[in-house]
Amino acid sequence: MRINGPVLIYGAGREARSTAAFLKKRYPALDLFVTTDDGVAELPGATFISPREARDVTRFGLIVKSPGVSLYKPFFDTVRAAGIPITSNLNLWATHFREDRTVVAITGTKGKSTTATLVHLMLIHSGVDAILAGNVGIPPLDAADKAKVIVFELSSYQTADIAFAPDIAALTNLYPEHVDWHGSVERYYADKLNLFARSPAKIALGKQAAAAAPVSTAIAKGSEPVSPLSADFETEIENAAATSRLKGAHNHENARLAAMIALAAGATRRGILAGIAAFKPLPHRLEELTLGNLVFIDDSISTTPEATKAALAAYKGKRIALIAGGHERQQDYTELAGLLADAGVVMLCCLPVTGTRLAKAVRAAAPHIPVAECRSLESAVQMLAGTGTLFDAVILSPGAPSYNQFTNFEERGEAFKMLARAYFPGGERP
Repeated sequence: MRINGPVLIYGAGREARSTAAFLKKRYPALDLFVTTDDGVAELPGATFISPREARDVTRFGLIVKSPGVSLYKPFFDTVRAAGIPITSNLNLWATHFREDRTVVAITGTKGKSTTATLVHLMLIHSGVDAILAGNVGIPPLDAADKAKVIVFELSSYQTADIAFAPDIAALTNLYPEHVDWHGSVERYYADKLNLFARSPAKIALGKQAAAAAPVSTAIAKGSEPVSPLSADFETEIENAAATSRLKGAHNHENARLAAMIALAAGATRRGILAGIAAFKPLPHRLEELTLGNLVFIDDSISTTPEATKAALAAYKGKRIALIAGGHERQQDYTELAGLLADAGVVMLCCLPVTGTRLAKAVRAAAPHIPVAECRSLESAVQMLAGTGTLFDAVILSPGAPSYNQFTNFEERGEAFKMLARAYFPGGERP
């Protein structure tokens, strides 16, 4: 790969650090710069410049965009007009390491992390030389040439400008999300489905994705579906999932999809069942904490109403106190509000800012459910601690990102567990 001039890395997170380390190792004499919209950033081997200084794009030979930085910022219009190439950690990996490797790329509005983790487990329990990278696992460039099969879990931020064809492309489902980054629901769909425009050899679709109208038109000619599972193997997978740590019908569907993908990538039936048995819940995805007679469920990774619906379905039969709401992404909460009563929700605590819309929708759809609009996660947990025993489960499943009050969903989830221990019997105040 020839780079004609200094490189600007836009963003300073995990992937940016990986990109800087790779470029300095591969091209020691290369001048690296970094800019970010969130103040001064330190990136080993790179010189920080402000976004204002970065506007002189003609000084750069290449721009490497981090996933969280929107492709639709006016800055990138300027870059494209100047004819300067824009790439990513993922596309740099493909440029240097794609050849002679099997690539499995998994995306979807929800369930992609669980599905990708399951596929990786199924492969390694089948004796396949595989590695997990992307949003879960490690950054793509950190995978380098460490395995023959690469399982990528990719967000819409990464599929929007993916520049190579995976061998197997998979989509769990498709719902509106990330409108703030993409600019519209329609563009979010197009960017998500750009994965299939790369002409992957094989495709695998979850049940919802297979029925979603935009999906069929996005699949390139020549891409073939992976082989379906036999009826007896589907039953084996369902039984294995039921006795595993996979909670809820949505995760059993993830296991079925993962099995189809893994078989296509070289897994064995025995390895697939062993992979399901070995699965451990992802941090902040239906992660349980028991204090006395109450169970607290940290589902902070939930950033869509659909993810909140899945969390509630996984605890059907419980009397649930639900904590929901977060950063605004223009998502529709009407359907979620309408099913809370049937899902066993007996109390709702709404957090800024989307919680205001959810509270209004629930008061209209289920006026008998007590609704509290709380200013913070701490005030929500504190309020619940004073209500007695109206519920036997407290679920934090926000159905929205965390950025208005927390750095990320991980910080939000850790705060929830800390607060539960602080305010409820059986825990310890920090």
